[in-house]
Amino acid sequence: MHTSSKLRFSVIAVAATAFLASAAAFAQQQDPVPGHPRVNEVNNRLDHQQERIDKGVADGQINARQAARDDRHDANIARRESADEARHDGHLTKREQKHLNHSLNHNSHRIHHQRHG
Repeated sequence: MHTSSKLRFSVIAVAATAFLASAAAFAQQQDPVPGHPRVNEVNNRLDHQQERIDKGVADGQINARQAARDDRHDANIARRESADEARHDGHLTKREQKHLNHSLNHNSHRIHHQRHG
């Protein structure tokens, strides 16, 4: 691969990562329902995973392509959470929380393996 192609790919990957991270953050910016632990738990886990991805990129343990994929998965979970909340006046059912947590667990394991080999 030519150097300018590598540079272009890196710039595109970083831009895509920034876009996906901002999309995930925007989806999470809905005001949490005060005292609704299911919603708050899922949002806190998404925030924590984003911090882990950002630290992995900063440390060089996660490359831009991996970060973009991880951000895409977390953005998907955030969209699903928003859709679930919309159906229940800003709340999550136990079943919805279970499915979201299952997906979060899968992403968390992937991030761990990327950062710690």
